[in-house]
Amino acid sequence: MKKALIIFAREPVPGKVKTRLARDVGEQAAAELYVAMLADVLEKAVSLDDVRLLVFWALETGILPDGPEFQGLEMLEQQGADLGERMKNAFIRAFNLGIDACCCIGSDLPDLPLDYIRQAFRELEQPETDVVFGPAEDGGYYLVGMKKINDRLFADIAWSTPLVLETSLEHARELKLNTCLLPVWYDIDLIGDLRRLASLPGQSAPRTRSVFSRMADYTEKEGRP
Repeated sequence: MKKALIIFAREPVPGKVKTRLARDVGEQAAAELYVAMLADVLEKAVSLDDVRLLVFWALETGILPDGPEFQGLEMLEQQGADLGERMKNAFIRAFNLGIDACCCIGSDLPDLPLDYIRQAFRELEQPETDVVFGPAEDGGYYLVGMKKINDRLFADIAWSTPLVLETSLEHARELKLNTCLLPVWYDIDLIGDLRRLASLPGQSAPRTRSVFSRMADYTEKEGRP
């Protein structure tokens, strides 16, 4: 089975990435944190065996990023009017490349356990599994995986609301697709999510932890809340 992992990324332009987080830390700091989160996600992803990595970018400049940190990754541009259309088109692109099983994640999951992604691919290897979802704590999903495209899964979804996963599962039932759910995880969207990450034991997401720690130290020295 030929496998691929799609990673959705954004060009790290201040004011365009992690806008909710920027309300607490500022646009420049949010962009810096985003770069760190993406680096942590990519570092984990490259350790997956026999998985083709496809990084789909939402671009402001129209120029795909270039640098040593992206060496060995396939870089493509997102296409579509909304998140659902962009994900659908990314899956279509992957399947047109000859991929048999494909999963998609975002770039705000710096400490997502790699075993969750491996579990998603194991589930897709089962003949009876059509779609895999990784439920997010906010009601969305952090991962979606499938073996063939089903347009309905990406249509008529109120994105960025607590109804995303529920609606997606309803669509899957309408299509008579067999779904599998991974363990629940969380995205880094707010300052509280970063504090949660910083409080967890272990060394996961080292870049994100480092950037946030430096910001927290600066804030404490400046006497800011």
